[in-house]
Amino acid sequence: MRTSLSNNIALNLPASALDQPLPESGLTEPLQLSPRLHNRDLAPTRAEGRRWGKYSIFALWTNDVHNIANYSFAIGLYALGLGGWQILLSLGIGAALVYFFMNLSGYMGQKTGVPFPVISRISFGIHGAQIPALIRAVIAIAWFGIQTYLASVVFRVLLTAIHPGFADYDHNSILGLSTLGWVCFVAIWFVQLAILAYGMEMVRRYEAFAGPVILLTVAALAAWMYTEANATIAWSIREPLTGGEMWRNIFAGGALWLAIYGTLILNFCDFARSSPCRKTIKIGNFWGLPVNILVFAAITVLLCGAQFQINGRIIESPTEIIASIPNTFFLVLGCLAFLIVTVAVNIMANFVAPAFVLSNLAPKYLTFRRAGLISATLAVLILPWNLYNSPLVIVYFLSGLGALLGPLYGVIMVDYWLIRKGRIHVPQLYSEDPNGAYYYSRGVNFRAVAAFIPAALIAIVLALVPGFHSISPFSWLVGAGIAGMLYLIIARRQPHYADVSGESIAVDNVSH
Repeated sequence: MRTSLSNNIALNLPASALDQPLPESGLTEPLQLSPRLHNRDLAPTRAEGRRWGKYSIFALWTNDVHNIANYSFAIGLYALGLGGWQILLSLGIGAALVYFFMNLSGYMGQKTGVPFPVISRISFGIHGAQIPALIRAVIAIAWFGIQTYLASVVFRVLLTAIHPGFADYDHNSILGLSTLGWVCFVAIWFVQLAILAYGMEMVRRYEAFAGPVILLTVAALAAWMYTEANATIAWSIREPLTGGEMWRNIFAGGALWLAIYGTLILNFCDFARSSPCRKTIKIGNFWGLPVNILVFAAITVLLCGAQFQINGRIIESPTEIIASIPNTFFLVLGCLAFLIVTVAVNIMANFVAPAFVLSNLAPKYLTFRRAGLISATLAVLILPWNLYNSPLVIVYFLSGLGALLGPLYGVIMVDYWLIRKGRIHVPQLYSEDPNGAYYYSRGVNFRAVAAFIPAALIAIVLALVPGFHSISPFSWLVGAGIAGMLYLIIARRQPHYADVSGESIAVDNVSH
């Protein structure tokens, strides 16, 4: 029995009736859908017609893995003194961790069909879910602005390569950006907004287009550098790490790779909700994460080793190599490819999440598109180039918020997999009935909050206090583990958890 989305009239059933499935359909009677919790964008996706297949997920991760920031991180491992096989091992460990944790959150999204702010209601309560959602949104909005700025820098290089006269407009300053800088920033901002205006289906298509572009580009760049180095590379710097320090950096690199993906591990359900089955997620994630990351590690070793072989210098980013290409045509193609992938990464990692979160704040008034426009506008107003150029902001504000992601993940995963064992009453995620499964105490699960706070404080201390520098790379794992264990101890358990599909209130996947 389906409920019309425009119909706000439903039966008022006692809690015991809400937990009883209908004999044949497995669904409950319709619930009152609260306008404070529900709109078409937050509603579950109907199982039929889900379009995020194996290739879509693979392309999604291809864009994210082969982005400029990740290359800069991996190049940093080479600069620390890790050799070729050590970088492969370090990133292999990180890939295995990311694959495991990403599957856990992806399966949640695929089964329930709901986005991250709604998933958070399961463990934190229908109103307490704003805590993890807002933390994720603030991080995403800040990084959306920063990544848009970084993409605009690549665009400036591209434009001046095509027409050197544009450089004349790159010397003044208006609120910290030159005239050319503003033109490039606003242009990239509008492109991303245009893609989001067409919803998640357009995001899927753009990610599918961008994935092969960047994969072919970095592979060609590595092959070119290999020939420039006369088919010989330096597998490590002159004084490679050995012994205990080597192994600490190997495992620290793997743990940091997991922390880099801490944001997407939380809200991967925003994408996985549109996948048809678990197998699709498992296979798409396998090729997109472990396999892709090892290819990425091999390319990193080739780029670093070839550059070091040529002149004994360690590059900071692949863009340095592109800028040195003597042929203007290939230089432009390289810049264009990195521009495409930077936009793709920014949309998936930093635009989708706050759009759903802001829509979740006021579902009655904010659709996915309106919320996306607001988050994009906020990303401009914070003047992100100033944030990027401020080590204090990056290290203490954004890194501090990032340390909170592990504890959030720990609570959400333990609640879903160990406490409830995956049994979720999806329609009640949109109900304000005090007897509802996710109402808890005034809409907040204070036990989840109690598990989160001490773990978050420990994670922040480990991440930011200089005295814990040697173990700071493991702050995400430590925070997730402590929060998960605390919640497992103090969570309230019930003898039975209803497992009710959201199909009765679901909308077509293409409407998102």
